[in-house]
Amino acid sequence: MVELLYLDAVGARRAQDHDRRSTGLWIREHARMTLGSHLGEFHGLPAFTFPEAGDAPADMSALPSPEAVAWRIAADSYDAKEQWEEAFARFLETVDTRQVRALIVGAWSDMYDSGPDEVIGALVAARDRLPALRGLFLADVLSEECEISWITQGDVTPLLKAFPDLEEFGVRGGNELVFPAVRHERLRTLTVETGGLPIEVVRGIAGSDLPALVELDLWLGTSEYGGDADVADLEPFFAGTRLPGLRRLALRNSEIQDAVCSALASAPVVARLEVLDVSMGVLTDEGATALLSGQPLTHLKKLDLHHNYLSEALRTRLLQTLEPAGVVVDADPDDADSDEEDDGTVWRFVAVGE
Repeated sequence: MVELLYLDAVGARRAQDHDRRSTGLWIREHARMTLGSHLGEFHGLPAFTFPEAGDAPADMSALPSPEAVAWRIAADSYDAKEQWEEAFARFLETVDTRQVRALIVGAWSDMYDSGPDEVIGALVAARDRLPALRGLFLADVLSEECEISWITQGDVTPLLKAFPDLEEFGVRGGNELVFPAVRHERLRTLTVETGGLPIEVVRGIAGSDLPALVELDLWLGTSEYGGDADVADLEPFFAGTRLPGLRRLALRNSEIQDAVCSALASAPVVARLEVLDVSMGVLTDEGATALLSGQPLTHLKKLDLHHNYLSEALRTRLLQTLEPAGVVVDADPDDADSDEEDDGTVWRFVAVGE
């Protein structure tokens, strides 16, 4: 019998895992595409990195208009000559922050050991100087700066409380991430990118009142990297009662992608969605068949299943069933190739783990 091992099942085989990383079997191409470059745009604005100390132009008027870009502020994650808070202080003194619409927090120093408490504190302290802020992303960090599973996070909800007019919030990294249930009247987009999303974070988001939320994007990850929620913990998202405005739902990058799809097959929330995203995970014919056999999906504008382990027959069935109804279906397997060992063990991977 063939044994299937997913990314969380590595356990004692770290020596082999190191070999996989070095040969490219572990870090998949989609992971590199996802985390191999900084955000190019955020909140509908092109991203612009605020110059580091010593690199600033002599004429600061050469900088973009405050409202025209999403400002990215970062420090070196290893040998920082300037702390993130110091760079942010320069930003506050240089740019007319009353007009700034979006901020991207890049790396802070020693983020593999230190959480963002001081970063969050600096942002909260500056809330009155950022009255137009509508988009905020925490930890736009490349793998070479800090692997996603190594990013030390903390309680990010003070940012939501400090900025009640925020419309879009994103955070990367699940290690020590805290997200107790909150209420936010205006948040429209919430993104949490992790290699493993802790169960308490899932429950906190599920218990939050977000009446304006239109888009929810959760990277569930694997238990190897702290993703210990199961499909029952996702039930509030399937019901959707706390998210009356939700139109785009992504529950992806999961080792339990089949179970997620099976639950979505009868989930009440699906009937009002425009976009359903179950990509980047360990999705097989079992999960996709359950999804197709459940409630109609022909009302969707898009169904995203890229990075999957589907047979060609099932992939063809998906396209033939949904595309004639006008649904854009992304069923590209990307680089989701199984890795079979001599003993018959088959390794399957989420797109972003470590």
